[in-house]
Order: sequence, then structure tokens, then C-alpha cells
Amino acid sequence: MKHYEKRLEQDEQDIRAKTAAVAALVQEALRNAVHATLTGNHKLASLTVLGDGEINRATRSIDRDCHLFIVRHLPSAGHLRLMSATIRAAIELERIGDYAVSIARVAARLSAPPDQRLARTLENMAQESGEMLERAMQAFADGNAEQARTVTVMADQVERLRTAALDDLAHAAAERSTNDLFGLFVLFSMLERVSDQAKNLCEEAIFAATGETKASKVYRILFLDSDNAILAPMAEAIARHHFPNSGSYESASLSPAPALDPEMLTFMSARGIDLSAGSPVAFDKTPSELAEYHVLISLQGPIGKYVSDIPFHTTALEWDVAQSPDEATVEYEAVYRALSFQVRELMERLRGAEAD
Repeated sequence: MKHYEKRLEQDEQDIRAKTAAVAALVQEALRNAVHATLTGNHKLASLTVLGDGEINRATRSIDRDCHLFIVRHLPSAGHLRLMSATIRAAIELERIGDYAVSIARVAARLSAPPDQRLARTLENMAQESGEMLERAMQAFADGNAEQARTVTVMADQVERLRTAALDDLAHAAAERSTNDLFGLFVLFSMLERVSDQAKNLCEEAIFAATGETKASKVYRILFLDSDNAILAPMAEAIARHHFPNSGSYESASLSPAPALDPEMLTFMSARGIDLSAGSPVAFDKTPSELAEYHVLISLQGPIGKYVSDIPFHTTALEWDVAQSPDEATVEYEAVYRALSFQVRELMERLRGAEAD
């Protein structure tokens, strides 16, 4: 092996070792912050906060080393991808370290440790987030894209646990001070963000190993109306037709009609959109199923008519169309144009220039 190749390999191994060491520091900080919260150990919480400086210095050192590697070796292909991914991974690890500090600050200010119910949810959420982080960093270190892909699905469980945590906080409202409740809310939010950063680390692992970049987000959108015969099916069809790769679209109603409006079917068919195989759908989503949607859209009346409790990560909209189908004669062209405008505006806002 030539001297140049030995130097390149040694420099790469040094950067890998530093990255693994920072990951270990971050994982320890996260464990300590959660333990301090569960036990009311204010000393441990304070030490965790003070330890963040070491993490920050280490991540800055990785950043410098990666840039120096690029200048010194002028890498291409796999080596260049690894350096680029490592720079971003260091940023993500530093953010997780900041989340650990936020949790530790909460621990130092709580009037008492969480009760049994909150503590159980906290332990479960911390375990899932921590495991995601550990497995993500292992995939990054091993250059294992398949392992990285399997880790990302764990984020769904963390989000479900956060939803459960919000319910637990509601039950604890009568027993805890406002400051405690706010602090615990921040704590659970930080743990969810840990899982988000772990997903990002998985994406860096995949990029470093294969060159694949992060796939564009596909938005789940649900259109709601009074009978699912005209407005919501038309909006769903317009979205599917014009933005097929930007979203996953559905429509439903609390009181679905026996069949789709025949004149609407004829109108849409004339525009190249065949809905003849469709039928009105009943809206019967559970709270956990609703949480899977990014956007809920009411086309008739307030959104509260259909959903009393909007999931935390779901956005609810209320659209006005040119004419209500409750009127004796429906101006399908006016309704179509109004919905097309609203759908296009929404998808361009969500996806920007990437919208179909």
C-alpha cells in the first residue's frame, strides 16, 4: 500500500473513531438526563448540562477534520460521501446533546420526579429513542444501509408514545404545577426529537453507503364533506390526477351517500378522470389512525364537525368552494376550478418546486 493510501486510510479511521466517541458521549448524556429526571437527582442533571461543552468541542473537531480530509485528499465517490455524511452526522449528534441538556434542565427544576404513570411512559420513550440512536450509529459505523432502513420505522412507536405522554400529562394536570407540566411537555418533545435525529443519522448512513439521497416526503391528506358524493371525491381525484407522486389522498364522510353523484362522474370523465369504480366512504378513523395524516381538510363546515380532537402533528384546514353541492343545481365547473386551485396551492406550499 502506498504512503498516500495509508495516510488516507488512517485519516478516515481517525474520523470514524472520533464520531463513534462523540456518539457514546451523547448516548451517555441522554441516559443521565433521563435518569436524573426519574430519580430527582439534581447533581446528575447539573453535571449533564456542564458536560455539553465536551460534546460541542468534539463535534467541531470532527467538522474541522472532515474539511481537512477533503482539502488534503481531494476524495471522490465513497470517501467524499462519507465525509459529507459525517459532517452532517456530527451536527445531528450535537443537537441530540442539546436535547439531553434540555431534559437535564427540566430534571433540575421539577418539584418532584414524575409519578408512576408518567415515569413508565418516560422510560419507554427514552428506551425507544435511545435504541434508535444506538442502532442508527451502528449502521453508520458499519456502512449498513439495510440496517439503517430498518431503524427508521421505529420512529412511529416513539410518536405513539409521545401521544400517550400527552394523555398522561392531561391526567396529571390537577396534581402538578404549571411549571412542572410545561417542563414535562418539553421533556417528551425532546425525546421525540431524538428519534427524528436518529432517522436523519440513518439517512446519512444510507447516503454514505449507497449515494441515495433522502426521498421526498409523501403527504397523507384526507378530504371530508357531508356525504362523500361530490366535493371530497372530486378533490381527492384532482389531487391524485395532478399530484400523484406528492401525496396519498383519501376522502370520507360521517354520513356517506349510497353512491357517487352520477352527474359528477360524467363531468369528471369528460376531463379524463374515471371515478366509476369508486363509492362513498364512511369516516371512522380512530385517534391513532388520524395521527397518520399530515393534513385534514373540511370542504363543508368547520373541521370540528368531523374531528373533535386534531392530532398534534396534523394540520386541519377548512376550504370554501365556489358553490355548495347542497344547492339545487350544482355548477360542477365552478366547483372543479375552485378545488383545483386550492389543491394546487396546498401541494405547492407543501412540496414547492418538487410538486408534480
